[in-house]
Amino acid sequence: MRSRLSNTFGSLRVRNYRLFATGQLVKLTGVWMQFTAQDWLVLQLSHQRATALGTVTALQFLPVLLLTLYGGKLADRFDKRKLLIAVNALFAVVAGVLGILVATGAVELWHVFVVAAVSGVINAIEGPVRQSFVSELVNRELLPNALALSAATFNSARIIGPAVAGVAIGWIGMGPVFLANAVMCVGPLISSIRMRPAELYRREPGQVASRDARIVDGLRYTRQRPDLVIPLLLVMIVGLFGFNFPVTLAVTATTVFHAGPQSFGLLSTALAVGALGGALAGSGRRARPSIYIVLVAALMFGSLETLVGFAPTYLSAVVLLIPTGFFMIYFAQAANQRIQLGTDPEYRGRVVALYMLVFLGTTPFGAMIIGWAAEQYGPRSGMWIGGLASLAAGLVMSVVHLRRADAEIGLHLHPRPHVHVREPAPDGRVLDFRLPAIRPAAR
Repeated sequence: MRSRLSNTFGSLRVRNYRLFATGQLVKLTGVWMQFTAQDWLVLQLSHQRATALGTVTALQFLPVLLLTLYGGKLADRFDKRKLLIAVNALFAVVAGVLGILVATGAVELWHVFVVAAVSGVINAIEGPVRQSFVSELVNRELLPNALALSAATFNSARIIGPAVAGVAIGWIGMGPVFLANAVMCVGPLISSIRMRPAELYRREPGQVASRDARIVDGLRYTRQRPDLVIPLLLVMIVGLFGFNFPVTLAVTATTVFHAGPQSFGLLSTALAVGALGGALAGSGRRARPSIYIVLVAALMFGSLETLVGFAPTYLSAVVLLIPTGFFMIYFAQAANQRIQLGTDPEYRGRVVALYMLVFLGTTPFGAMIIGWAAEQYGPRSGMWIGGLASLAAGLVMSVVHLRRADAEIGLHLHPRPHVHVREPAPDGRVLDFRLPAIRPAAR
């Protein structure tokens, strides 16, 4: 048990990473509290219009589409810790403004739209800086574990935040929830200041991007790497259609199951419980994950989200959301690890920015499409459309990779049913992959 825990939480032995994770947990708990309260507030202010909910989600993520690549360029050129201090200070100010508007009863729908857009601009810069900063907090051996624990931190907050917000809204109203988020956003600011720069794993001078490093150079680098392109394309499609739970869960809760804020929070919590399990499941990984892990996780996620869209009762939806959340994060985490661990250090900030662009930058379009579909074809359609699109993307990318790798697939029924994939490696070896265990062995 001690050995297992040591593998799972190994990165927390590093002081700088421990400070980073603590600050993120505090902030993200407040952010998820605000997201839950904000969705509820928008539905109230817009008289239950799904398009308004899709609009605020789009405004939060549209800046990611426009500015994330620039954020990656900044991450490659400047001190990431100092950048994080600056953007987190701005984020705390914006959260405070919205908290005051809600607490005083002066908030209007357009206020929420404006704050969502400004927060999106800050997140577009903060995201690639924060993601690539993890590689400076721990050594390369611990990097897969650190990335997994970062996902676990995110999903721990995703469990705590909606649950607390759902109870708090019913007891004391939405104003205190928004104000609490403003206070909690100070957490990563304090953590970044307390870090010891001398203990960071800075890159060698020859591996640091030059001052004239360009965004287009990162794009060219990625285009020449098929092992990066396939997971990026898959993440783009799944992010566009499948990762729109802020819209689909809110609409399903209010219009299908006629749930109150506490029940709505439980749906989000069920998704996050599974997501936390998915994050921890990959925390023991010490090497770059196989592409087959990414593909199978995407297929499982698409299948389960489709089932959630047809869940007949509130309880069945809660139960199905747990494995859906598991494979949602297991897929996203495996794709993130495959991309970061396969990228040269001098390009990591820009490649991570591209990952975040296709992962989150597609959300504005996806949120609008899913919100429109929910109004045109029924509130359940947003969920099952996203699931089917994710499933189709996983199948197409699987075929593309298998054809490119000239792989052979075999179905074995004895001694245990499994799928066996064999593909030639560039060095002349043959790589064997057994699914669903997906443990590669070279011979």
